[in-house]
Amino acid sequence: MKPIAIFRHSPSEGAGYFATFLERHSLPWTLFTIDAGVLPPPTSDDFSGLCFMGGPMSVNDDLPWIAPALSLIRDADSKGVPVIGHCLGGQLMSKAFGGMVTKNAVKEIGWGQVEFISALAAEWVGDIAADFAKFDAFHWHGETFSLPPHATRILQSEYCENQAFVRGLHLGMQCHVEMTESMIRLWGKHWDDEGVAASASVQTPQQMYTNMADRIERMRQVADRLYSHWIRGLKSA
Repeated sequence: MKPIAIFRHSPSEGAGYFATFLERHSLPWTLFTIDAGVLPPPTSDDFSGLCFMGGPMSVNDDLPWIAPALSLIRDADSKGVPVIGHCLGGQLMSKAFGGMVTKNAVKEIGWGQVEFISALAAEWVGDIAADFAKFDAFHWHGETFSLPPHATRILQSEYCENQAFVRGLHLGMQCHVEMTESMIRLWGKHWDDEGVAASASVQTPQQMYTNMADRIERMRQVADRLYSHWIRGLKSA
């Protein structure tokens, strides 16, 4: 099988648990270090799927790699190559498919409850939909995406209506289900850079670290189902 292309936009926002999942399923992947100046390839022809990770920038910024990334997402869609996005990655997908990315009403930082909605959610997570109808996901964003045409919302939260959408083979997420303990602790070191006080939607690092192992384990049960459904669409040839 062709490799899955993973696009990293910041050194601290790597593939995380998504890469662990792929390796567990013996699926090859290759990393594009956008943060180091590597541009996205012009087409998706050499890949079975595309994965876009998070990043501190906005998809509305005038950066040299954003237009090529949007073009690549549209190319993948036209060729039946599935795309998955985490946070910034989900925002890139929304914009590529005709949606908009705007400032969210509040920042979401740390653990926050999300809720599955729509019958389509059950197709993606199966019989755990009832037990995990609501679960704590990890968040770190100040912007949000709109639902692009032909997309269905499957996750929402109190502070951000669009937490995940499905569009055919594609899954775009605002939340971070790929987090590892080391990533959370690394991001926690940059909490002061956000310039916001703790609130109902913003946790301090110490709050993030509380019961972290249990929260990660529960979130990974959902991530496993989401990722498992997504890889069913990988293009084999």
